[in-house]
Amino acid sequence: MNFSVAFLVIMYLIEGAHSLVEFTNFQCESLDRNFCGFEYCHIKSVNRTYKYISLKVNLFKTPVSSVKVNTAFYKRLSGYKPFLYNVTVDGCKFLENQNSNPVSKFIFSVFKDVSNLNHSCPYDHDILMEKLSTEKFNHYVTKILPFPEGVYMVKMNWIAYGINRAVIRVYYTIT
Repeated sequence: MNFSVAFLVIMYLIEGAHSLVEFTNFQCESLDRNFCGFEYCHIKSVNRTYKYISLKVNLFKTPVSSVKVNTAFYKRLSGYKPFLYNVTVDGCKFLENQNSNPVSKFIFSVFKDVSNLNHSCPYDHDILMEKLSTEKFNHYVTKILPFPEGVYMVKMNWIAYGINRAVIRVYYTIT
């Protein structure tokens, strides 16, 4: 086999190799049931290769005009250890100017197209995120900001008026 044929075969095999994200768990916890509650929070498996996550948060004390969001990434290495980012952002100010925090902009861009978080405060309606697919999530954590293979968790603390009101955890693997 000559060199050019071997080179083309190797390049084809390298291009065919790609990372794959799979959601393994999705947990939503209301820490203040008088403030908010989760109507649903689930992973839906359509087939072996297509999964998505959805949630609906019912807000009981509206309008909400002061929100901070703490987002932290964890990688499983003998337990979940902090990995890459742990950022807290004022949600109301961020939604007014999404270029103010590049890390938060990256995180928000993952789910902004499938949620109704499309305006700044105040929020006087329930919060929805419908059908965030593994395909879309895969694009962000393997193409935009490549993560190494492993088991991960993204934990989001939603803080309203200085009190932690809800925690959302997304568990996933990259193979």
